[in-house]
Amino acid sequence: MTTPLTCRNYIDGQWLSAASGATLESRNPANKHEVVATFPRSASVDVDTAVAAARQAYRSWRLVPAPARAEYIFKVGELLSKYKEELAQLMSREMGKPLTEARGDVQEGIDCAFYSAAEGRRLFGQTTPSEMPNKFAMTVRMPIGVCALITPWNFPIAIPCWKAMPALVCGNTIILKPAEDTPACATKLVEIFAEAGLPPGVINLVHGVGEEVGKALVAHAGVDLVSFTGSSETGAEVGATCGRTHKRVCLEMGGKNAQIVMEDADLELALDGAVWGAFGTTGQRCTATSRLILHRDIKEKFTAMLKERTSKLRLGVGTDPNTDVGPIINERQLQRVSKYLDIAREEGAIVLMGGEIASEGELQHGYFFQPTILDRVIPQMRVAQEEIFGPVVALIEVSSFDEAISVLNDTNYGLSSSIYTRDINRAFVAMRDLEAGITYINGPTIGAEVHLPFGGVKHTGNGHREAGTTALDIFTEWKTVYVDFSGSLQRAQIDNRE
Repeated sequence: MTTPLTCRNYIDGQWLSAASGATLESRNPANKHEVVATFPRSASVDVDTAVAAARQAYRSWRLVPAPARAEYIFKVGELLSKYKEELAQLMSREMGKPLTEARGDVQEGIDCAFYSAAEGRRLFGQTTPSEMPNKFAMTVRMPIGVCALITPWNFPIAIPCWKAMPALVCGNTIILKPAEDTPACATKLVEIFAEAGLPPGVINLVHGVGEEVGKALVAHAGVDLVSFTGSSETGAEVGATCGRTHKRVCLEMGGKNAQIVMEDADLELALDGAVWGAFGTTGQRCTATSRLILHRDIKEKFTAMLKERTSKLRLGVGTDPNTDVGPIINERQLQRVSKYLDIAREEGAIVLMGGEIASEGELQHGYFFQPTILDRVIPQMRVAQEEIFGPVVALIEVSSFDEAISVLNDTNYGLSSSIYTRDINRAFVAMRDLEAGITYINGPTIGAEVHLPFGGVKHTGNGHREAGTTALDIFTEWKTVYVDFSGSLQRAQIDNRE
C-alpha cells in the first residue's frame, strides 16, 4: 500500500499541526484497510488562529486591484491542469469516484478558475441618472470580508473551487473547512493555491470534525460570511446561527430530484439519462436522479430497459478503468442506504434489482452497495420523499403530464429536475411549472456548468446561487455612491415641486 500522506492545516502561509496535536485518519472507501492520509483534528483555538490571519490579510488583499487578484486564480487554473491526473488519482483513492468522474471533477475546478479569473475585469456596477442636477450616482461591488467555506466530500475539488475562486477574485479572504472524508484532496488543492503565490493569510485551511471546527467557524465573530454545502439538517443549523449573528450565509443543501419520462419520449435517450443520473458518483450527488416518474404507457417497457442496462454496471475500485460504480463514502453512509432499503420494503415497495450491501470478492474490503431499482413506489413513501444519497432509484407511475408535474413537485426539495418528451409545448410548461432551481429538457438531472447559476428552492437552499455571475452576489456587497458637484445642498426625498 501507498504510504499515508500527512496533511496539516494551512494558516497565514504556514503548514501547521493542530494546537492539540490530535489527528484523524482518512481511509480508502474501496479498501477500508488503506489509510490514505492523516490530518489534524483541529479545535476552536486553531479556528481563532486562522480567522486572525484571514482578517489581517484582508486589509491589504481587498486593496489589490481585482484584475490582479484574478491573475492568481488564472495561475491556479494552469496548475490544476498540470496536476490534473495526480489529483484525479488521489480523489479516486480517497472518496472512491471512478477515474473518469474524478478527472471531470478536477476539470470543473479548472473551468471555474478560468471563468472566475475573467470576472476580475467584469465586477461591473451601474451608473444611473440622479433626480438632481449636477449629481452623479453609481453602484459598486465591495468585498464582504472573511469567508468560511464548508465543503462536502462528493466533489472535493470542484465545490471548493466554486466557492473559493469567486470569493478571492471579489477581494475576500477565506478559510476552507473540507469534509473529514477528503482531507488529502483539500490539502493538495490548497498547495496549488499556495504555489500560485497567493499572499499569506489570503487562503487558509483548517481540517477537523464538522461539529467542532465547522461549528466554531460558523459562530466566530470574526467570520463575515459562511458558504455551506451539505445536508439540509445541518444547513438549517448553520442558517439559524448566522441569522442570530447577522452573518451572511449561502446554503446549498439536499435534493430529491426526479426525471419524468413521457409516453412520447426517446426511450433510449431517456435511459441513458436515467442510468447516468441515478448511478453516476454512486448516486452521491445532490443532483442525483432519485426518482423516475414514468408514464404508464411506457413504464413496463422502460423498466425492462432500465433493468437490463443496470445489470451491466460494474461495481469496483474507482482507480480500475473498468469500474462504473464505485463505493459508498464510509460505513455510516453505507448503513444509512441499507436502512432505507429496509424502510422501502416495510412501506410496500418492490426491489426489482439490487437492494443489498455488496461483499463478494474484493468488494468485501470496502463500502459497496448494489445499484438498486425500487418499483411500486408511491409519492408519499419515505423513499420518495427523503434524500438517500446512494445508488437507489425509485420508479413512480403516472397517467398524465399534469400528474407527472404534480408528483415531481411533491417534495420538500427543489434542486434539479428533468423531463424527456418530444412535445415542445410540454417542454415549455415544464420549464415554467417544475419547482426546481435547475430544469433539463431531454437531459439527466446532473451536469451543471460553471458559468450558469447552481442552487435550488424550498429546503434545498436559501435563495443564493453558486457559479455563474450570481456567485458575485454571494461574495460582494452593493455600495451606492453619490457625487454631488452642484456646490449647494440638494435635498432628495423631499417634494421639491411647486
